Amino acid sequence: MKRCGNLFQHIVSFENLYRASRKSRKGKRLKANVIKFEENIEEELFRLQEELASKTYKPGVYREFTIYERKPRKISAAPYRDRVVHHALCNIIEPIFEKTFIFDSYACRKVKGTHKAVERFTEFCRKNKYALKTDIRKYFPSIDHEILFGKIKRKIKCSDTLWLIKLIIDRSNRQDEVNDYFKGDGLFEPACRKRGIPIGNLTSQFFANIYLDALDHHIKEKLSCRCYIRYVDDITLFDDDKKKLWEIKREIEKFLEKDRLKLHPHKTYVLPVSTGIDHIGYRIFPTHKLLRKDNSMRFRRKFKMMMQWFTNRKLTFGKLNASVQSWLGHAKHADSWGLRRKIFSTHNSF
Repeated sequence: MKRCGNLFQHIVSFENLYRASRKSRKGKRLKANVIKFEENIEEELFRLQEELASKTYKPGVYREFTIYERKPRKISAAPYRDRVVHHALCNIIEPIFEKTFIFDSYACRKVKGTHKAVERFTEFCRKNKYALKTDIRKYFPSIDHEILFGKIKRKIKCSDTLWLIKLIIDRSNRQDEVNDYFKGDGLFEPACRKRGIPIGNLTSQFFANIYLDALDHHIKEKLSCRCYIRYVDDITLFDDDKKKLWEIKREIEKFLEKDRLKLHPHKTYVLPVSTGIDHIGYRIFPTHKLLRKDNSMRFRRKFKMMMQWFTNRKLTFGKLNASVQSWLGHAKHADSWGLRRKIFSTHNSF
C-alpha cells in the first residue's frame, strides 16, 4: 500500500491556513470568538503557523453541551483556532483517503450527504425484499485511539503530519465510559486503553469514516453484499433472503471485534422493506418516503415556540425564516405536502 509523505509543509502553509479559516467561519461569522479572530486574521494565522511549525501548538479546551434528539447526545465544540487547524489538516489528507472510500458511504463527504443517502436507500428498497438495519453501540466513545492511529499510519508516513494527527486524537475530551471486553483481554484491558473522539469536530467525522472503511470493503468485497449503505455508524444491508442477512450480521460482529466495536443489540433487526424503514430522519418505503414522526412533532413544538417569540418581538423575522427554511429543505425531500400545509396554514408568511 502506497504511503504519502511530505504533507506537513502543505498543511501549515499560509495559503492553506487561510483557506481553512474561510471554511471554519461559515455559518459562524457573527460569533464573538470568530469576530475576534477575524479582526487580526493575518496575525492569528501567522501565530498558528509558527506554533505548528515549531510543534508548540496545543489544542484548547472543548465547550461541551447536550442536544436531545431522540436521545441525549454530548456535543463538543473546539475553540475556533483549533477548528481552523482541523480544516487545514483535512484539506490536505482527506483526498488521500477519499480515493479508497467506497461509493456507498455518505456521511461528511463531498457530493454525498443525507439526501444522496436517502436516494440510494430508496433505490435499494425497490430492488430487495428485506433489510438488515443496525448501528454500532456508543460508536464515537468506543473508537480506540491506538487502532485509529494505526489505520491512519497505513496511508501517511509524514512524521510531522502524524504528530499533529496524534495530538488531535490524544487531546480528545473525556467521552462516555465504554467497558466492553473482547477476546484476549485481561482484567484491566478496557480501563487501560484510550478511547473516544468528540462528536462535533470535523476531524472526528473524518476519522469515523476511516475507522469503518475496512468494514465497508469487507462487506462489499468479501461478503459480496452489493446493496449496502453506511451513514457514520448507521448501517443497512439489503437482500431478498432474510436468512442470508442474519448470517451477514454475524460476520459483521466477528469483523468488528478486532476494532473493539459491538453492534447495538436493541437496534439490530431484519424486516421487510414494505413496512418502511427509518433512515436519517425519514421513513422510507419502496414507493414513497415520509418524515419520521418524531421529526415533525419536534418541529411543530419548535415552530409554535418561535412564533410566540416573534409575536413578542424576542425573535427577528430573519432568524425565524432561516430556521423554517432549513426544516423545509429537509421536509421537501419527503412526501410531506399535506403536513407542511397543515403546519403553516395559519401563517401566510410561509
